[in-house]
Amino acid sequence: MSKNIKIYIAVLVFILILILIGDYNKQKTIDWRPTYSVNDKIPYGLYVFDKEIGGILKNQKIERIPDITPYEFLDSKYNEDTLVETYTVKGTFINISQQNNLDDQSAKEIMYFVSHGNNAFLSMTNFPKTLLDSLKFEYSSNLLQTKDASVWMANKKLSSKIYKSTSDIADYFSKIDTLNTTVLGYEGNPKYKKNINFIKVPYKNGYFFLHTNPVAFTNYNLLKKDRYQYTEKVLSYIPKGDVFWYTKSPNDENISASPLRYIFSQPALKWAWYLFLIGMFVFILFNAKRKQRIVPILQPLSNLTIDFTKTIGNLYYQEGDHKNIIDKKIIYFLERIRTEYLIDTTKLDDEFVKKLQHKTGKDEKDIQELVLLINEYRNSYHGNIEADLIRINNAIEKILH
Repeated sequence: MSKNIKIYIAVLVFILILILIGDYNKQKTIDWRPTYSVNDKIPYGLYVFDKEIGGILKNQKIERIPDITPYEFLDSKYNEDTLVETYTVKGTFINISQQNNLDDQSAKEIMYFVSHGNNAFLSMTNFPKTLLDSLKFEYSSNLLQTKDASVWMANKKLSSKIYKSTSDIADYFSKIDTLNTTVLGYEGNPKYKKNINFIKVPYKNGYFFLHTNPVAFTNYNLLKKDRYQYTEKVLSYIPKGDVFWYTKSPNDENISASPLRYIFSQPALKWAWYLFLIGMFVFILFNAKRKQRIVPILQPLSNLTIDFTKTIGNLYYQEGDHKNIIDKKIIYFLERIRTEYLIDTTKLDDEFVKKLQHKTGKDEKDIQELVLLINEYRNSYHGNIEADLIRINNAIEKILH
């Protein structure tokens, strides 16, 4: 291992130690976002409630609805047969969220579900407008600080205990239909001010249970002293039977789909990831310097002799001196035969033909034709000199190429 690599490793280890020391001494920040998600263990998540709901609603089947809207779920359970025209399931629909997370179509479908002899429990700080108009109630806000905020049940036989709230409370029912609505709970300060926060409203053949204090179901509330008792008392009003819990939180849609989302959610893993990237960058940066530089492509030197020969040949051809070109062609051919094949070219006869054919492997007829053309030319044969040039040149090309 080279000295430079050892230095790089030492620097990276030193940085890692500094990060670990800083992270160890750093106070963990608490995420106070009100997500109301069953997957969140933060104060305002519903992780604990999700684990304990089976113990609170004993002997009741609980079906969670995490991925589709209430409309899609309930509509799929409706039998449209003219002889039936009712839902294939019976029970109570539950939704717990800080803000109203029901679309208009889902709100109407829940009302239709309740009208067929079922129930709905909604705990949120505001409600769909469809419910306000049909159930004849209104809600308002009057912020009470935690020190003055308490919640309790209206039915003293169920519980006369007053529970201090774990957070500020504000929302309550400011107007209800007193002839049909039953008050089930209050919030505020029992000494001088109380507001209605839990009601039961009949709707055709079923009931709506409306609650404005969803913080009662969060992790922070359930793990604080005896606050879980209030949650149990509220849920005790849910009739026996199957429960359909809509667990999708509005924040679930904003969860990153990145494979690295868990790494980025954990500070230690996030810093480890960043350190890895920095280390890889440093390694690539310094390692690249050790690589050989790109060797430039050098163009081969041109054969000036060939160029010169072509130039002279073109000059002779343009001047029309065909006889001179033939002479030089023959001289060049014979010189090459002597040099490459070591054959005597003094006499061009049958013996010459056989030796050249044996050493070159060319067709014997082509060699005989070339020898015949050369001998005819040397014997002062006077034909078409330009045609002779072409024939002799072609014959030579067959032998040499």
